[in-house]
Amino acid sequence: MPVLPTPPSAADGASVDDVVTWVAEHLGDLTLEGPGEIAAGALRGGQQAADAALASLDITGYARDRSVVLPVSRRGASRMSPYIRHGLVTLPEVWSAVSDAPSRDRSRYRDELLWQEFARHLYARVGRASGEALTREQPRTSGWEDEPWPAEMNCMKAVVGELHSDGWLVNQTRMWLASQWAVRAGADWRAGEQEMFAHLLDGSRAANRLGWQWTVGTGSGKPYGFSRWQVEKRAPSLCRDCALSSACPIEQWPDAEAGPQVSGPDLGKAPVPAGPAEVVGAGTGEQVWLTAESLGVSDPALAAEEGRPAVFVFDEPLLRRLRLSGKRLVFLAETLGELAGLRELEVRRGVVTQELAGRSLAATWAPVPGWSRISRFLEPVEVHPWPWLVRPGTASVRSFSAWRRDSHR
Repeated sequence: MPVLPTPPSAADGASVDDVVTWVAEHLGDLTLEGPGEIAAGALRGGQQAADAALASLDITGYARDRSVVLPVSRRGASRMSPYIRHGLVTLPEVWSAVSDAPSRDRSRYRDELLWQEFARHLYARVGRASGEALTREQPRTSGWEDEPWPAEMNCMKAVVGELHSDGWLVNQTRMWLASQWAVRAGADWRAGEQEMFAHLLDGSRAANRLGWQWTVGTGSGKPYGFSRWQVEKRAPSLCRDCALSSACPIEQWPDAEAGPQVSGPDLGKAPVPAGPAEVVGAGTGEQVWLTAESLGVSDPALAAEEGRPAVFVFDEPLLRRLRLSGKRLVFLAETLGELAGLRELEVRRGVVTQELAGRSLAATWAPVPGWSRISRFLEPVEVHPWPWLVRPGTASVRSFSAWRRDSHR
């Protein structure tokens, strides 16, 4: 049956294990691990968890510690990204929350928020073309015969282990993985991006693909070199405890130059799709269509009418193709279970256009190709603006610096 029972909620006394069981029973066949191996990640889903994270956000020392990997107690990263990715908190809300932080920390942290916004603008502009090299081919390397992420390297074993168990990584180690996979080992960057995307609780094509293209050099033109130097600086214990410490395969910088230019999508100055600036058809939708981009209680379409019922569809064909880790679905199920305690919520599984066909829907526009594609069939009668940090206009998306020059906050 496409209609699923409501996911368990901590508000009703359910445990994380109860949610894991729900995902295994109703969605386990769509996951990377299969029903028997699903586990929760390191961060809890739901509005309460997101609100608590935002309320306790303290970025003092962020500029100094944001790239620290180990010890964990010294990490300066905020771990807000899964909540931002799914709309439990918005970029404008996080921007405002750090207004009283020390100026250097506030500036560096807000730069990261703007980078996230740039990723969304780029994705809204080029869509699925972000899955191909934007400006240059992948660097050509040779001589690496091992797995791209060899378990014999303590740095790779530790970081890949954290990715698989926690579903979250600091940005520094995301760059390590991308550079090691594509720049040094020469493996296809798109396969590595998918491997990371499958596990990350904050996994979005916009941010993940931009990060890989910037690191590999297919989007920036300059590959990021990963070597022992970064590990010893950011996580020295990994080198000290490594069996390859005296024969490190990444002792020197990788010998890789930028690949040849490609004829990719137009990234020059042009309009960026932004969605409506004002509500279209206010008050006409009978039910709110929720998407994975916008699951917070402040979702504009959801917040517009307090008692209006909502519906969420687990997109079966998409999930079957992506094979995401179950921990990502546990995060979503926790969020939906909590939301169902606040208002009437219908949870379904199937083909979205079939499950919602013929309904009178209100929805929040989202800067992803899937929303545009599906909404053409569903034709929501009420569409709300996306809560941009920087509303798109006419801008270059060739680089972050070019985009910042053309955009204003």
